[in-house]
Parts: sequence; structure tokens; C-alpha cells
Amino acid sequence: MTTRFTVRSPVTGEPVGDHPVHGPEEVRAAVERARAAARHWAACGWADRRARLLAWKRALARRTEEFASLICAETGKPVRDARAEVLLTLVHLDWAARNARRVLGRRRVPAGPLSVHQRALLAYRPLGVIAVIGPWNYPLYTPMGSIGHALAAGNAVVFKPSELTPGVGELLAESFGEAVPGHAGLLQTVTGRGPTGEALARSGVDKVAFTGSPGTARKVAAVCAERLTPLLAECGGKDAVLVDASADLDEAAEAVVWGAMANAGQTCAGVERVYAVASVHAGLCERIVHRVRALHPGPDPDAAYGPLTLPGQLATVERHIKEALAAGARALHGGPESLRPPYVHPVVLVDVPEDSPAMREETFGPLVAVNAVRDLAEAVARANAGGYALGAAVFTGSRRTGLAVAGRLNSGAVSVNSVLGFAAVPSLPFGGSGESGYGRTHGAEGLRAFAAPLAVTVRRFRPPVDLTSFAGSRRRVERAVELGRRFHARR
Repeated sequence: MTTRFTVRSPVTGEPVGDHPVHGPEEVRAAVERARAAARHWAACGWADRRARLLAWKRALARRTEEFASLICAETGKPVRDARAEVLLTLVHLDWAARNARRVLGRRRVPAGPLSVHQRALLAYRPLGVIAVIGPWNYPLYTPMGSIGHALAAGNAVVFKPSELTPGVGELLAESFGEAVPGHAGLLQTVTGRGPTGEALARSGVDKVAFTGSPGTARKVAAVCAERLTPLLAECGGKDAVLVDASADLDEAAEAVVWGAMANAGQTCAGVERVYAVASVHAGLCERIVHRVRALHPGPDPDAAYGPLTLPGQLATVERHIKEALAAGARALHGGPESLRPPYVHPVVLVDVPEDSPAMREETFGPLVAVNAVRDLAEAVARANAGGYALGAAVFTGSRRTGLAVAGRLNSGAVSVNSVLGFAAVPSLPFGGSGESGYGRTHGAEGLRAFAAPLAVTVRRFRPPVDLTSFAGSRRRVERAVELGRRFHARR
């Protein structure tokens, strides 16, 4: 008899779904089904896969309210946020389906003067079966950054959603099966807690795409290392916003508040730190506080955001607030009293020591720290000093300055005069380094992440000097090598 587990609403605590706990045998069986489906899918060709994925996209669009309702039930986020998440999913799936052939299709590349007799071709082949282990904060949009691109590249996918949002994962696989008939096993969902994810990573898949905490990523990486299974890891961030003296402070404040408070701060590339040039620090803080005073969390339709989906995260937010205040920080808005489970009301801190957990660890809650700096150079240094390197933003009156600062930040993605601008651009890659993980989803890099490059040469004619044969004149070969050496020595 299969063990089951119950998912409860983070708002009311009432049950919202009952789901199976898939063990190692069931996971392996799913992977075997996926492997058979992958061979058939890879043989379909680019045009067929594109047509079928676009049919799935249209089906998802028609079921937006169904997905949004389930996302709300499992995460507690407002329905308007859930609808926006579905829309972002559609945008990225559409791009992957329409651009897979252009990015991964076979094309001719220069062979170079040494190999003029060869036609050089670069192609990509699917990896096979991709395991996707998804998060709960954006249970549709985030995993689909891997699922959609993996399918577009010609792979099959076995998806393990978070144990907090398994219903979204099950509905996703169901919707694919209905929209793309005749491809049973191509997208499957397995549900359960950590052991189910571990079983999937051990199951012999060809790559694992993981989104979650750095600690869990290290455990997944250790399992993948046993078989040398490639791993793509997106592990969160501690994103900074840099505000120059020339910035439009109203626009900067509006962006900071949304980036820090949207989805209750539970966004991997959300705003957690702000470094403002000293001359505008007070003005920026005044504008931020004015805006957060108008925000309130709750279950009602007018609420700015919902609860913390993961109950244990409340303790992290509380610790970050209390340790920062004990170390000398000041609360301009909110404080420990902002925690009213399951909600956390907005918190704005200033003068937070750089070694405080609120500046070094991912808070994943509606808390933002706004510190003053001498200039943008100091802001860049502080932003780069942390272990995370996922996203960042720069606000300045000069686009040239903004681009120059963006080039000096370690982050994998930077927005100038906006926050999270890159998230809605499907052609841009997304990912980071350090504690934020490695590898990229979205865009052309996201497609290549789920394909293996294949180098092909086709001999066009017999070369005058063949370096790959014993039959030619040794003297002619030596002369050709010497001429080549001289050419490169002088060039």
C-alpha cells in the first residue's frame, strides 16, 4: 500500500490535497517509462515538437484560472500573483518551443585553413531523461524554466515538485498528457518529501535540474557525484539594489518595495539589500517607508501578499530582525512585532552591520535592509562581498553608468532602473554563482543546458597534405607544419 501525505493551506491549516509518497522503485519505473518516451520524442523532429509544445502552451493558457487557484491554495499567495506566474510560464514555454531549432539545430561552422577539405558541422542531441526538482515559492514558473526547455530540446522529464506544492506538479503533468496525446511517460510527476527527490537523483537520469537551498543542493550534488550525473543548481540569492545620487528616488523606492515585499519576500532574486549613496539615503528611506505603510498581508483579495508558505521560515525572519537590532541596526518600519503567523508585515531596517545574518544569509521574507555608502564603488564592493551572486539592480540617472556598474557586479543578471526586469525576458539566461548555484535556465543557454553538443566533420575532397594519413610524403607534411608554425608565430 502506497504511503500518502496531506498538504495543508498555509493560511488556514486546512487540507488542500492528498498525494502519494513515491519510493525508489516507483521512481525508477517512472524513469524507465521516460527513457522509452524520450527516444520516440527525439525522433519526432523539430517541427513536430514545436507544434505539440505550442498546443500545450495554449492548453495551459486556457486553464490559467485552474492553475492559479491551485497555486493559491498550496502557497497562500494572492490570485493575481498566481495568474502572473502562469503568464510568465507561458512566455518562456512559447520562446523555448519556437527557438529550439534555431539554437540547437545543425549548422555549419568555419573549418579553418588547416581543414579546408572538411565541412565542419555543429549539432546538439538531447541528453535523454531530465530530473527536475522544483521549489514551492513559484511552483509553476520556476520548474517550467527547466521542464519547457528540456522538452523543447528533445528530452523526457520526470518532475518532483516540492512537498508543499505537489498538486501543481500533478496538474502540470496531467495537462501535458491531455494536450500532447500519444507520448505517455514524456512528462511525469513523482511526489513525496526529500527521500523521493534523492531517489530521483539516484535513478540514472541524464541530468538533474534542482532549485532550492544551498544546503539541499550540496546533498543533491553529492548524490549526483556518485554517477557523475550533471547537475544544474539554482540556490537562491541575497540580491542587492544599488542607488546612485542621480537616481529617480521615487522609481527606486517603488521598485525596492515591490522587489522586497512581493510574494512575501519569497523570491530567490527578490530585493533583500539596498546600498544607497549617502546623499540620497535618507530621502530613499523616507519614500520606502511611506510605501510599505500602505501594504498589508492577508487572505483578502486586496492584500499585498500572502503568508510565509514554509512555516519554519518565520523563525529565520525573526532571527534576522532580532540579531540585526541587537548589533546596532535601526528599524524604520516594523520589527519583531511584525511577525503575526502565518504572516509577516513589512520590515525596513537601516544601519545593519555587514556581518549580520540579515545581510549575509537569505532571509526569504518581507524584510529589506537599506544601508548608506560613500559612492557606487563602495556599493559594488559590498554587493559583491556576499556569498550569493544571483541578481542585482542599479538605479542611476545615467544609462552609461548603469551599464558600467552592471559589468562590475558578480551577479548572473542585473537590471538597470528596474528590478527583476530579466525575469520576463525569455531570451535571457537566468542563474548565478557561488551560493546561488551554477548553470543557467531560460534563453538559448537554457536550451543548451539540456543538450549535448555534437561535432561532425564531412570530408569534401582529398587534401594536398593529409596530416591524418601515413600514406603521404613525410617531407610534404613537415613542410606544411613548418609553414603553419611560421604563420602563427608572426600573426
